[in-house]
Amino acid sequence: MLIPSTLRDLGIDDARAWSIPMTTRFRRITERDGLLLHGPAGWSEFSPFWDYEATESAAWLRAALADATDERPAPLRREVEVNVTIPVVAPVLAHRLARVGGARTAKIKVADPGSSLEEDAARLEAVRDAMGPEARLRIDANAAWSRDEALAALPVLDRAAGGLEYAEQPCAELEDLAAVRRALDIPIAADESVRRAEDPLRVARAEAADILVMKVQPLGGVQRCLDLAEQTGLPVVVSSALESSVGLGAGLALAAALPDLPHACGLGTASLLTGDLVEQPLHTRGGLLPVERREPAPDLLERHAASDELAARWQDRLAACAAQL
Repeated sequence: MLIPSTLRDLGIDDARAWSIPMTTRFRRITERDGLLLHGPAGWSEFSPFWDYEATESAAWLRAALADATDERPAPLRREVEVNVTIPVVAPVLAHRLARVGGARTAKIKVADPGSSLEEDAARLEAVRDAMGPEARLRIDANAAWSRDEALAALPVLDRAAGGLEYAEQPCAELEDLAAVRRALDIPIAADESVRRAEDPLRVARAEAADILVMKVQPLGGVQRCLDLAEQTGLPVVVSSALESSVGLGAGLALAAALPDLPHACGLGTASLLTGDLVEQPLHTRGGLLPVERREPAPDLLERHAASDELAARWQDRLAACAAQL
């Protein structure tokens, strides 16, 4: 793949486009794809979703460039506790998925257009039954509700879960998040209001969340996330952007470098892919992931190589994002 001169000047000497089907529909997609970039520090991942324009995707490229050219921060821990992620699936499958990997925390997707509130509640009940009374259950609505819808739905789901650890991004607007937080005794976590905001610190200033969800790629890299966490003073949950195990390593580096990590992280998502780019994918064991940098295997890069058409789209996207830097 042709690498833009601005990236070659930074030491990027290789780029590979990849594509891997998912085990189930998630975030309304059935296949995950992206680029791997190679630089002095090793391989990194650049994989913004296709609904991100070049201006917004440039932060994802900054993160990939930093991870490929700079050493990751020194870890304060060698393992990171992670949650199991439950997509919008039937209760019987949710019950089975909740037991995978031995996690003590589950993140359950809700508010999908294809799922009713009653179905969401049934999914939460199934996960609670599978994991037991001591498990922590959190939900993610991906900003799908209005303020009134969130105020109506959250108490129902809180009861179904036997108590929620927190509700992630129930509404899109910051003012609505703040209002829901004031009205209900359920902790609120902000995701889209952090990673898709021109000023991620607005969430803390508006007192709109109890917890920040941070994803390394959309926020511009591990060090920028550490700086933002220090400035807000709020607890952080490090989550994935559905990366391969190459990209997940950067999230683990962030989680390992945070001074405090009171909540399980959302980094156990490699199991949502039918394959991976490394020989030993970062799959959860005992609810934990090791803090390691794992390099892609040549045969797996070949096996999961993007089609010529898709690779050309990534070529164009890389050039467009590089022009934004």
